[in-house]
Amino acid sequence: MSDLLRSIDSPADLRRLSRDQLPQVAKEVRQFVLDSVSKTGGHLGSNLGTVELTVALHYVFNTPEDRIVWDVGHQTYPHKILTGRRDRMTTLRQLGGISGFPVRAESPFDAFGTAHSSTSISAALGMAVAAKLQGSERHSIAVIGDGALTAGMAFEAMNCAGVEDGKLLVILNDNDMSISPPVGALNRYLAQLMSGQFYSTAKDVGKRVLKNAPPLFELAKRIEESAKGMVVPATLFEKFGFNYIGPIDGHDLDSLIPTLENLKHLPGPQFLHVVTKKGQGYKLAEADPVLYHGPGKFDPAVGIQKSSTPAKPTFSAVFGDWLCDMAAADPRLVGITPAMREGSGMVTFAERFPKRYFDVGIAEQHAVTFAAGMACDGMKPVVAIYSTFLQRAYDQLIHDVALQNLPVVFALDRAGLVGADGATHAGAYDIPFLRCVPNMAIACPADERECRQLLSTAYERDHPVAVRYPRGSGTGIEAGKDLVRLPYGKGETVRTGKRVAVLAFGTLLQAAKPAADALDMTLVNMRWAKPLDEALIDEILSSHEAIVTLEEGAIAGGAGEAVAAYLQCKQQPHPVLTLGLPDVFIEHGDPVKLLANVGLSPAGIQSTVESRFY
Repeated sequence: MSDLLRSIDSPADLRRLSRDQLPQVAKEVRQFVLDSVSKTGGHLGSNLGTVELTVALHYVFNTPEDRIVWDVGHQTYPHKILTGRRDRMTTLRQLGGISGFPVRAESPFDAFGTAHSSTSISAALGMAVAAKLQGSERHSIAVIGDGALTAGMAFEAMNCAGVEDGKLLVILNDNDMSISPPVGALNRYLAQLMSGQFYSTAKDVGKRVLKNAPPLFELAKRIEESAKGMVVPATLFEKFGFNYIGPIDGHDLDSLIPTLENLKHLPGPQFLHVVTKKGQGYKLAEADPVLYHGPGKFDPAVGIQKSSTPAKPTFSAVFGDWLCDMAAADPRLVGITPAMREGSGMVTFAERFPKRYFDVGIAEQHAVTFAAGMACDGMKPVVAIYSTFLQRAYDQLIHDVALQNLPVVFALDRAGLVGADGATHAGAYDIPFLRCVPNMAIACPADERECRQLLSTAYERDHPVAVRYPRGSGTGIEAGKDLVRLPYGKGETVRTGKRVAVLAFGTLLQAAKPAADALDMTLVNMRWAKPLDEALIDEILSSHEAIVTLEEGAIAGGAGEAVAAYLQCKQQPHPVLTLGLPDVFIEHGDPVKLLANVGLSPAGIQSTVESRFY
């Protein structure tokens, strides 16, 4: 780290530098991001792409008084480095360390907590309106990516923003295109011109002069729109009521800073379109932005190297293999993802069955209702979606799928704790929010083989079924290549013991085995959180004194509470101990440690059960 970056402990320090020092700051920040992420893991490509934009925003605006809302927020490492957290980057995404996303409690510079996409414009607009009501002159800036802008919520916010008169600036960080040098130079000039006070005043004067001559006014308006339309895609955003500027090179500080300074002084909502490149400045990340999106630890000198040791297949990979095999067996199958092709294990399916593969973008609500429409007309949709993102389509799941009892399979990846991504991405709530919906079923496979089998079971049903499975790999058991199904709504007894029975829902079955052996408890693999295998529970009740339920999901409203409610209905006096995720948001860290902290390690399970029943 050079003396220049070392001297910046806050944006106030940055603003004391001269303009000609900023390229060096950007260079040093980019190197710092690369060095730190290579040691901790985290999101790399997106952060390398936002270095200059971050420097420019904190240089031009008076943060934290002026608010910056970063959509999704995985591109905020340069922001954290420049806002007093540079020395804590060694703790990024680790237990007790700083988050990989903006967190209001972490810093006053994190104006809004983000991790799910497409929330920034709504939040920044709320802040801009609050400032107006309070008589404040502070600015609110939303930084949103081209992917996040496809979501309906972003357009809802822009539709509202266009009729408000707050100090709102929306910056579209477009990293899905490139600007050739000649076009970039032209756009720099045009952006500065159109964002300048002279241009804005000239437009207003012209409108006042011509307003009494409607034909001339309309002609002038059409000429202006046509002229801008030849060089910028302005029309859509201006129809929403924004003043559109751009596109400009998001890595060019000589373009960014004057444009932002000009926009500060313009009234009404402003829209700045900047073009950046993921992985900017690190050739390996530029060449393969997917590989370098969220890497683990690596050596920057050689890049990410494939391990020579074959890794255990992840649950996502097991799902991807099953999807291809079932698609080959049934031409009705269609696969749907809201922009999670790689994460959900659908790359091979997309290649083999391109006409039956649908990536709808960051549009979870649309994904679910789109699936419902296909199911109405004879197709068999499989929606591959992270548990945490299904939350965003809850109304569609109830109203469009479950109410009509449509045969849609929800493959819920990242169920349970997700480790480094923390509370914002935890799949803790799917059992509670699905269990209360009529017609829904919820399968909880204990390992990779069961995951494949329960997916097949879900697929054959004529009603909606969710199959939840965790991030990463399981026991390493061979998943197989067949399409064998398991009995619907039925569990199995894994170990027969005495006095106490553990009913496990999902992969925590493995963690319960040592405790069951040590305490001579019966161990049951329930497989289904809904419907419950009531016959199996009745059998257990007849020969045991107490019940323990175990799930990697929220206790409140979870499978354990379903078991307790069943016992109450049967007027069974058996005590029930429900083990799962407590009623708190669990922060980021190593998932093994996180589970241990909430008593869901093998030792923790044994200790809790022993203290209660032995």
